[in-house]
Amino acid sequence: MSGKRQRNRMILTAFLATLGAVLLLLAAWFLFFGGKKTEEESAAEAIETQEEAADEETEEEDPQTLVEAEEGAETAISTVKEIASETDEITVGIDVSGYQGTIDWEQVAASGVDFAMVRVGYRTLSGGEIAEDACARYNLQEAAANGIQLGAYFFSTAVTEEEAREEAEWTAELLVGYPITYPVAYNCEGFQNGSSRQAGLSVEERSDLAVVFLDEIEEQGYTGMFYAARNELADNLLWQTDELELKYRIWVAQYSSYTTEVPDYDGEYVMWQYTNMGSVPGIDGYVDLDIAYFGYSESAAAQDESAAEYVEADPEVGVDFEEVNEQVTAKDVTNLRSTMDQTDSSNIVAQLQNGEVATRTGKGNNGWSRLTYNGETLYAVSSYLTTDLSYTPASEEEDDDGFKTKFTTVSEYVTAKDVTNLRNRPSVEDPSEVIVQLYNGEVIVRTGVSDVGWSRVEYNGQTLYCISSYLQVVEQE
Repeated sequence: MSGKRQRNRMILTAFLATLGAVLLLLAAWFLFFGGKKTEEESAAEAIETQEEAADEETEEEDPQTLVEAEEGAETAISTVKEIASETDEITVGIDVSGYQGTIDWEQVAASGVDFAMVRVGYRTLSGGEIAEDACARYNLQEAAANGIQLGAYFFSTAVTEEEAREEAEWTAELLVGYPITYPVAYNCEGFQNGSSRQAGLSVEERSDLAVVFLDEIEEQGYTGMFYAARNELADNLLWQTDELELKYRIWVAQYSSYTTEVPDYDGEYVMWQYTNMGSVPGIDGYVDLDIAYFGYSESAAAQDESAAEYVEADPEVGVDFEEVNEQVTAKDVTNLRSTMDQTDSSNIVAQLQNGEVATRTGKGNNGWSRLTYNGETLYAVSSYLTTDLSYTPASEEEDDDGFKTKFTTVSEYVTAKDVTNLRNRPSVEDPSEVIVQLYNGEVIVRTGVSDVGWSRVEYNGQTLYCISSYLQVVEQE
């Protein structure tokens, strides 16, 4: 429990004790001057009054009672969630999950991002089990290490108060080892979808679940925050917004095709998610961008620094693997890497020679294979591998380009699936150099393909080379 809540409790206790004493004095006055009550009746009334005051103090811990209470001032006081270092500075942030893949947090920090709301986990749609976000610990660890202040959120599909409380306790347990300065938010987007576990819940039922989660989060020492879209919050349409905003900070999502200074929302809010199509150095693809109308001059300390163990980035984040179990060899010779990144030679662990066998355990949708080699899990470009263990490489004689890689002549238009390097040689090893990058939508002519995964292309009058799996054919009218 926070120090502010403890002080509020002490003030309330003192007030109730004083109130009891005043009522006793009033009872005595009526006994002697009104003459309408016996001494026994007055004493009984005083005892009953004190018991009622004690019951009021106990009921403050009941979330449902607190929501229905009409003492707006008391509820408002309990909603002022802040720490000593909080400021009224406007800060900019992002909210991230495993969908952003492995993030380069050093680049993110250099871009000027102040805070990150990190998804720590979610409850599954079908079985209803709690699952940890694939990048939760890595994102918390690396964002903090690069000076970015941390907040967090949990994606809920709870349908009972027990489940909502379980989610909050699980979230607090995971966060205990990290310096969580910004709020911890409750999020249950998609509840109107028929496949959601929450699809049949009423506005009141869902709002109560949010209250249970956030009350528990605050009991664990964090600042609670409620996240929802502007259209859900407005006019209490899909949430008991008026009550939620009295108790917790509100994080409103409203996207626009143009940039505005504030969202088109009349309710109370302190954080605005203004786009889901943000671009931030260090993050591949789009990311949600946020503005907070508050900041912190210093980061909070972790509740238990020893609870956070160092973790490495998961190299398979964002890649769907078809699980297989088959023997493969290299068509010629290929690098086996610790990550699926050909731009970094430091991740090369070994080379697989033609005729040498490794076990392929997965085929990724990104053109990479997962292998077991000498007891290690490593990765190689799928097109460099074959299940034909008797495969013999092409002749070592050089072709007309002066390379040993043999190309079958084709003539077709291609573009990059995303963005890819065009090189002066069909190799990623020196002396191969990146000449230019090809972007999705930029169409060029492919003149040759090899059986070891390379394409020969024409670009602005130059003959260059690219990994075939990074290209896609474009139909020209």
